[in-house]
Amino acid sequence: MILVGVDGSPAALEAVSWAVQEAALRGAGLRVVHVMPGWPLEMSEDAPYADVGRWMRDGAASMLTDAVERARAEDGRVRVESQLLPGDPRRVLIEEAKEADLLVVGSHGLGGFSGMLLGSVALGVAGHTSCAVAVVRTVPAQARGEVAVGVDGSPAGMAAVGFAFAEASLRGADLRAVHAWDRPLVGGGPFARTAAEERAEGERRLLAEALAGWSERYPDVKVTEQVEQGHPVEVLKSASAHADLLVVGSRGRGGLAGLLLGSVSHALLHHAACPLIVASGTPAWGPSAP
Repeated sequence: MILVGVDGSPAALEAVSWAVQEAALRGAGLRVVHVMPGWPLEMSEDAPYADVGRWMRDGAASMLTDAVERARAEDGRVRVESQLLPGDPRRVLIEEAKEADLLVVGSHGLGGFSGMLLGSVALGVAGHTSCAVAVVRTVPAQARGEVAVGVDGSPAGMAAVGFAFAEASLRGADLRAVHAWDRPLVGGGPFARTAAEERAEGERRLLAEALAGWSERYPDVKVTEQVEQGHPVEVLKSASAHADLLVVGSRGRGGLAGLLLGSVSHALLHHAACPLIVASGTPAWGPSAP
């Protein structure tokens, strides 16, 4: 099941359209939820400010109706259900995502300030759920036929590789596996060129080892390996401009203990030029890891 959170914003409706397409790809159902403060749902009709509570409930119901209609217009074959839930949107979506294969949210909602690229809900759930989180910012007008994945050799990066192969196979798309590094070599002199070549070879080997075994499980996926010296955020941002989807791990080799979302993933949530999936674990719709 795919879970999508809505708040009545245009970004949330774009997330619904994208989520329906994902559900159709894997033959899954779609669950649309809106989360609001609990007091309007709990108050009686004769309570003070009952008219305010009624207005809020009606508005929430209208949001869900619009989202469900958008989903059914996008693809009537997908089974769609909706639910209104009380509480803090971030906490509720994290809890509800325990039963989902994928949580989808828009990049920013009705509460966003002008100029802010990512809403507090999107940022609050990415990296904190037991399933993968898709943040829908910019959807390409036409399919580009490529899924990009950031690879850094970390356990979270390996989860991203598995998700990316599964997504590419579902979409009939090619896969671009991107590994970037920006740690400079120390020193110079006559041995600097040799050291640089050895470093580049080591980075190419890291990528090859991270991809080992996956092509056997997904023989239909054509893979392009890209190893590039540069800041990972900039390299992956560039790759996202040519992809239908970018997949990254929740945190990489540079992550600090206790941080659920790494700096690269955090930055790409703001700047990726296509929908972004922050992967967690093994996708339920693809073969298990090699």
